Order: sequence, then C-alpha cells, then structure tokens
Amino acid sequence: MPAAGKPSFTRAAEARAASPALATSDEPIDGRGLLGQLGSEVGTALSAALEQVTVIATTGKISRQGLRALREQIERARRAGIMGQQVERLARGRVVQSPERVDLTAVLREALQQHRRQAEALGIALRPSLAPAQVMADPALIVTLVETLLSWVFEHARSAAELRLELGGWPVRAGLACTFRHLSDEEVDRSLLVFGSAPLHTISWRLLEQAARTMELPLELTEDGVSARLVIEFPRTVNDPSEIASLRERGSAERQGINSKPLAGCHLLVVGARRETRALVRDAVRHMGLMLDYVNSVDEARQFCSGGLPHAILHESALGGERFERLRMDLLADGPKLVFIELAEEGRRLQTRQIGARQYSSIGRGAIIESLPAALMYELSRAH
Repeated sequence: MPAAGKPSFTRAAEARAASPALATSDEPIDGRGLLGQLGSEVGTALSAALEQVTVIATTGKISRQGLRALREQIERARRAGIMGQQVERLARGRVVQSPERVDLTAVLREALQQHRRQAEALGIALRPSLAPAQVMADPALIVTLVETLLSWVFEHARSAAELRLELGGWPVRAGLACTFRHLSDEEVDRSLLVFGSAPLHTISWRLLEQAARTMELPLELTEDGVSARLVIEFPRTVNDPSEIASLRERGSAERQGINSKPLAGCHLLVVGARRETRALVRDAVRHMGLMLDYVNSVDEARQFCSGGLPHAILHESALGGERFERLRMDLLADGPKLVFIELAEEGRRLQTRQIGARQYSSIGRGAIIESLPAALMYELSRAH
C-alpha cells in the first residue's frame, strides 16, 4: 500500500533552506526593472519579426514556416505588452475583488482542456493530478492566475510539466504545485548552470507573481538551474465539511503516529448522490486512514478520474449500466489495478460478482458498516 505522506505543497517551507534560488510573493516588484524587462521582451520579438519581413522583402517570397514565425513573434510582442499592462493595473491596488466560492479544480481542468492543442504543438506533455478543491477568491483573478501559470509553463517547459492540486494541513488549505524542466539534456550539456538565472522571470512570471500577491496567496519558486518548482497555496479553502472532517481526522492520525495502518494513504472515490450513502461510507472507513472523495454521477466520476486515478471506486448499483461499464473499461485500460466495489440497494451481505474476466465485491446497503472495511482490505491487498 502507498504510504501516506504530507502533500507536496507543505514541503515548500523546507525548500527555503535547501534551494539556491527562491522567489516569494512577499518581494516587491521593481517598477523600473519591470519596464526595462517589458521593453526588452517586446523589442526582441519585434526584432525577430523585422528579420522575417526583411527576408520577405528581399526574396519576394514567403514560406508557410516563415509566415508562422512572423505571426508568432508579433503575437509574442502583443502578449508581452498586454501582460505588462495587467501587472501595472494589479500593482496599483485599485482592483475591486468580489470573492466567492470558486471550484479551483474545475477552473484548472477547463484551462488544461482549452490549451491541450497548444501544449501538443509545443511538445509539452501536461501531467495533471487534481484533487477536488474549492476556494474563496475573485473568479476573474483566479482565471488570470491559472491562464498566466500555463503561459509561463509553455514559455519555459521542456517536454513535460506536472501539475498537482492537493489538500493538506490544518486548517485545511489547497496547494497547487507545478514542476518542470526548463533545460533539456542537450542544453545542460552545453551550458554552465547558473542558479537563480533570469530566464524564468519573464513578464508572464511577473504577472503570475502580482496576481498571487493581489489575492494574498503565498507563492514559492525554487529552481536548480535545470528544473523549476512553483507552489501556490490557497489559505481560504472551503471544501465540503465532510471532506474537511476527513482530512482533519487524517491529520490527527499522522500527528499521533498511527499511519502504519495498511490502507493509510489509499484513495477511495465514492460515486453516489445520496447523502446517507456518503455518511455511511464515511462512518465505515473512518478508522482506516483512507482519503475520500465524492461525486454524484458517472459523468462526474469520469471527469474526476481524468485528473488522476484513485485506488478504489465504490459506486451505487443504481448508477450501473452501459455508461458505467464503458467508464470501468476505460479506467481499467489506464489503471489495471483499479478496484471497483458495488453498493447494492438491498441486502446485508458481502458477495462476489463476475463481470467479464474479473470478479468484484458487492455489498448490501445494510452491511456497509460491517463489510466495507473487509472488502476494501481484501480487494486492495489483492490488487497491489
């Protein structure tokens, strides 16, 4: 079984002492430096565009590749100018915020979907692992933060970028961690690494930094000259009380040193719309150290699992059928060891069902408290 560990964003403080390069949202922005940087980035892009125009004027011809390069440089200059204006607007402190409950997970998933083709064109594999998290924040600023984060990642990442959204600590808070390499192996071989070098601190970084400061979100950037790791914390996390209670129980268990439980750190997704089902499941596994998440439907389960697979899925039998079986087949293709347990509408027995070549446990609603822990122990031990 996987051992439960503290969420990655809680390790940010430890990185302060170990990392040679660190940026925090507490450091004021240098206005003159920002203006000089903006001029440099816009000037560099326009100079490259001018070179393309000169080639066209000289030869009287333009290739598709040349036209694409011209458009990219002009867009790069335009984007830098817009970001510079946004930084200045936020830095003046005149933005009127209207905090409300925002589904941060949904915002991230939507942004990742919208920019999927751009990432593919750049050769960047996005690897999200997104836990459910809701925060109190201004929706427009949250979108600005997420969009700017992706712009910054696309600007610097080589081959892959990992994005993890996790809940942890007490009081519970969400943490978004982004990790990527900004130098390829070939670039490392050719370069003399300089810790804390400026390339990461482009206009997109300045906007990201200022947006975090405006929303009072702690932000940490660590780098070693090859890889970068950014962590943004969301102190005003307002997840469902049942989820927060579960996290509090896990945190208490960790403090008491009882994470030797065999299922500590395993992740159970409950697919069911009934509140009584959630309450029964929560009571049944309260002592097992499991991480619990809840969704209401098959479609929500598919969306949830697109951000990362749990270790087990418990679903109400009423949600079974063709759509659920398609979901089961798709998820097993990605995670052959994924465990499925059915919650039957009636009965007080734990029994085994045969579906295709696999067997699954089925628990009667009246037997959840007594039988669910044993079924989870058996199925997860067998799978892993």
